[in-house]
Amino acid sequence: MDRFDALQAFARVVEAGSFTKAAQTLHLSKTTVTQLVQQLEARLRIKLLHRTTRRVSVTPEGAAYYERVVRVLADLEDADAGLASVSAAPRGRLRVDVPSPFARMILMPALPEFHTRYPEIQIDMGVSDRIVDVVGDNVDCVVRGGEVTVPSLIARRVGELQLGVYATPGYLQRAGTPTHPGELEGATHHRIVGFLRSGTGRVATMPMRRIRGAAEEFVEVRGRYVVSADDGNAYLAAGLAGMGLLWLPSYMAKPHVAGGELLPVLNDWQLDPMPMYLAYPPTRHVSAKLRAFMDWIDELMAIHAPTN
Repeated sequence: MDRFDALQAFARVVEAGSFTKAAQTLHLSKTTVTQLVQQLEARLRIKLLHRTTRRVSVTPEGAAYYERVVRVLADLEDADAGLASVSAAPRGRLRVDVPSPFARMILMPALPEFHTRYPEIQIDMGVSDRIVDVVGDNVDCVVRGGEVTVPSLIARRVGELQLGVYATPGYLQRAGTPTHPGELEGATHHRIVGFLRSGTGRVATMPMRRIRGAAEEFVEVRGRYVVSADDGNAYLAAGLAGMGLLWLPSYMAKPHVAGGELLPVLNDWQLDPMPMYLAYPPTRHVSAKLRAFMDWIDELMAIHAPTN
């Protein structure tokens, strides 16, 4: 038994909750991963995992052992990275997941510069607005808009997205230009494009406020819609097709406003900025390649969505 391989296999099964997923992320067969864990249990003479036909869970002894194993594996990676950094730049495969509009409009155009700076880093980028199982899918980090609701992740605030309300000239010509968010509630002539929140299947509501003198007015807009989407690019495309009003981050709206495809509306009303976070598992070692990617995201967000 290769002890390092066995420790790595055990840790990955605990994180993924599955021998199959662990085998996929390690690029090994399920049989090999199973044998490594069995050999580790035989050597320790302790049952580390409970196995059923549906799921794998860690025993109390296994949980305690896992915490030690994670530290050992991190120390080994630190040692390797320390030696490598003497003579080499960050390198290796990095798995990340980012929102689709953010990938298309900000990350992808900037990738040539990142590759020039770090030619030995290979990025496998998942592009999705859905919730990703960071541990189970063996993702090194995710970038997400809105508060991070998974308490087991370490979340680092990297920027704020300024939001506005927009519509196409054609839509406004047909339906008129709203002057108050209340006109979107229960109206027959106005509609929105709905954005489906990942994990809930519900259309997001938008809180809007207006301050006049000492008075503050607050409205939470739900709105009527005939189409909704759970992907930012599809959401934008529906709005550009004239299907309703859109709530957009300024970086998404800016090129379409400049081109005359979208017009801002309800300008005297404010929406709270959407925080942007980079999140990663607390057990995931912050390697040189991950640190390089995180620092790069900080640089991009300082340009496109700076924090106040």
